[in-house]
Amino acid sequence: MTNKLNQFTIHNSLLSVKAIAFTLAETLIVMGIIGVVAALTLPNLNSSTGDKEKVAKVKKIYSNLEDAMGRAQAVYGPIDEWFQKDTTATAQATRFGSRITEFLKVSKDCDVTTNGNCFTTGIVKYYSFTDNTADNFNTSNAYYKVILADGTSVAFGNVVPGEDYSIMFDIDGPNKGSYTLGRDVFIFTYYENTSDFERDYINVSECIDTGFSCVQWILEYGNMDYLKVDSNGKCPDGKTILDGTTNTTCK
Repeated sequence: MTNKLNQFTIHNSLLSVKAIAFTLAETLIVMGIIGVVAALTLPNLNSSTGDKEKVAKVKKIYSNLEDAMGRAQAVYGPIDEWFQKDTTATAQATRFGSRITEFLKVSKDCDVTTNGNCFTTGIVKYYSFTDNTADNFNTSNAYYKVILADGTSVAFGNVVPGEDYSIMFDIDGPNKGSYTLGRDVFIFTYYENTSDFERDYINVSECIDTGFSCVQWILEYGNMDYLKVDSNGKCPDGKTILDGTTNTTCK
């Protein structure tokens, strides 16, 4: 009697397992759905993660450059007094770059040498809808060029004594990335009238059209959502328009 009861119990248990088990077809359907969802969401997650990493890099180099600028002026005096005997763009870039890089961790110094390979060889592209181009930092002797210890390429140039001083940098270094303003190449400007980096204004349309002014956007809003919009500043949702005041993110 006991054996029959045990056999009955085992039989019922097996029937229960069969009742709740998925067929192969059902399993394949579920896996297919999961795959489709993953394909739709992972690119967005990867893009978001990549943008956050870039934002962090831009903020880090900003902090390092701001600190170096302050240290250099503590040693050499106000920046507007540095260039009194420098009459050429090459001499001004050399003075500007060599003094600031004293207070940065530099792994390679190309000074104003052309083709020193501290920047990507080629003309930097505007982030725009009109495919214009900007300077070729690597082959110009008007920029003092270095590679920092973290792999960032930096070029010091566009010196206008008494007004402003520009620092261009590529967060990917000389051998990687798209070499595009607003994506991986950025420009800091030190304004004499404010004695600070990039605190003058945010030009939303300029950032969206060319890639200039994007550093200020990143510093103020902590995102790179300007890369997601169309030529009118409209976000992928078709409704939100980045204006730098009411709307500062596409999320």
